[in-house]
Amino acid sequence: MTLRIVERLIVLPTTAISDATGGHTNVAASIKPLADHFKIAGRARTVRLPDGENGAVLEAISQAEKGDILVIDAKGNTNRAVAGDFVMQLAQGVGIQGFVVDGVIRDLAAAQSIDFPVFALGTTVAAGNKHGGGTVGGPVSVGGVVVQTGDYVVGDIDGVIVIPQKDIQQIIEAAEAKVAKDEAREHEALHNGEASIRAYLSKVVK
Repeated sequence: MTLRIVERLIVLPTTAISDATGGHTNVAASIKPLADHFKIAGRARTVRLPDGENGAVLEAISQAEKGDILVIDAKGNTNRAVAGDFVMQLAQGVGIQGFVVDGVIRDLAAAQSIDFPVFALGTTVAAGNKHGGGTVGGPVSVGGVVVQTGDYVVGDIDGVIVIPQKDIQQIIEAAEAKVAKDEAREHEALHNGEASIRAYLSKVVK
């Protein structure tokens, strides 16, 4: 079931999912893909970090299942990275799909080189501290949205959206219907150039 859900989510644009959810779980626009082509869709594995720390990220990697997305609550800290190239390679090597970070990473060139999707506030040169603390698997807040382990996360060039696990079937169906409706509208309005555009506008503009 989960695989089929992910297959359906990965082809949906975040914009259609946002329309289906009413925009209530859109992650703040400041959390962006660090390469335009990055796309993720899968189940969240949550991590909550003390300010400036990153030790619990390794714990989350050790617990993650293939296809999981680490959703990391770093409290918006932009001074110290939650991960660098080595940690990203560890995550990729055990099948983690990508990171969504309310914070920053470092070694951006490496992330792009290994094609490991990261959605974050940006980058820094400074490593995170490893003094301890942090939790894995509990509720977190990322970009103003509460995320639970097992919720679904979708990210693309337009941003990131969270879908509560209990709502996944309903939201997928609504988003697929929105895509179909948009495609029909585009065909109606654009199939014959200016003539069809003017016909469409005369119908909708009162």
